[in-house]
Amino acid sequence: MQHYHYIFTGSGLSTLMTVYEMILSRKFEDKTMLLIDENPKKTNDRTWSFWDENDAFASIASKKWNSALFADAYFKRDLTLIPYHYKMVRGLDFYTLVFDLISKQNNIHFLHQKVIDFKEVGEHCVVKTDSQSFTCNQIFNSIYMPELVKSQSKYPLLQQHFIGWFIKSKEAVFNENQVTFMDFSVEQRGNTRFMYVLPTSPTEALLEYTLFSADLLPKEEYENEIEKYIAQLGISEYEIVEKEQGNIPMTSYPFWKHNSKNIVNIGSVGGWTKASTGYTFKNTIKKSKQLIGFLASDSDFRKFHKKDKFWFYDLLFLDVLYRRNDLGSSVFLSLFKKGKPSLIFKFLDEETSFLEDLQVILKCPKWLFIKSFLGRSMGLR
Repeated sequence: MQHYHYIFTGSGLSTLMTVYEMILSRKFEDKTMLLIDENPKKTNDRTWSFWDENDAFASIASKKWNSALFADAYFKRDLTLIPYHYKMVRGLDFYTLVFDLISKQNNIHFLHQKVIDFKEVGEHCVVKTDSQSFTCNQIFNSIYMPELVKSQSKYPLLQQHFIGWFIKSKEAVFNENQVTFMDFSVEQRGNTRFMYVLPTSPTEALLEYTLFSADLLPKEEYENEIEKYIAQLGISEYEIVEKEQGNIPMTSYPFWKHNSKNIVNIGSVGGWTKASTGYTFKNTIKKSKQLIGFLASDSDFRKFHKKDKFWFYDLLFLDVLYRRNDLGSSVFLSLFKKGKPSLIFKFLDEETSFLEDLQVILKCPKWLFIKSFLGRSMGLR
């Protein structure tokens, strides 16, 4: 069996971001790496968005905005994002950037096969595909295992699930300088439901019908709501250029407990998704940098985890949304109605001081969160 220093099972965002950071660091040029995935990453299968103060991935950002709209059925607010920019990155552009860089590295290889098993055996690991087996020193696993969360009840699991349409309309109805961050004016139907709009020109935009809830919907329900929203915008004629759909797990489940000395879980299966929002791209940038820094001084992946105040904040937030999913829009309204946008984004980036935390937290419906806090403190949940 061929041996590598590192094998990456799966080649999604977390794997590619980690490998990208490894290459940029130039500290792993003597390490052989193998990426294994049945998906060759040759299509635009998703779109990532994130806010940022710097020029991270500016070369592949297809659009950026300095303003956002928050709305519900009775309220609208324009949010000035400065010092942040809100950016959109198409999946295919990110894949192309990273794989072009990988192609220039003699020590990194990609295998288009399906991983069917991997395990730690003594001081090394074995990875099996549908046609081959390999050994390695360590595994970076990004293959999500939903049974880890679904088989327990201590930590709630919500899904951020959506269907999006890229459309080109006859009418120029979009403000290309402003993203619609959350529009809760759509019928809530006992859930947390909103429209998310990323305009790229006055006649072009990505519209996503999004829910934070426990259960998925039939495909036609998402698409019917997108059609209704398009009509409400005053669009009578349009072309669907592209479609996308996704389902992102939102949970504070301690995935790190499943790391072993030589196997680390990354991405969604490593808890890299921001639990309270479902945002993945920027969180993955941070987590991959932390992992690279960790490898510089330690090789025991059982030590790679961080349980801090933000983990607990996310847990309380998910407790509230899980118990009272019908109140999600009012929770977000309390945050954005009078809150300072830059402080909210800084809080969601987990970069605030405790005093800044309080400025954000105290805007939330207090009784809902006090009840969740007391339940967690007394071990009721």
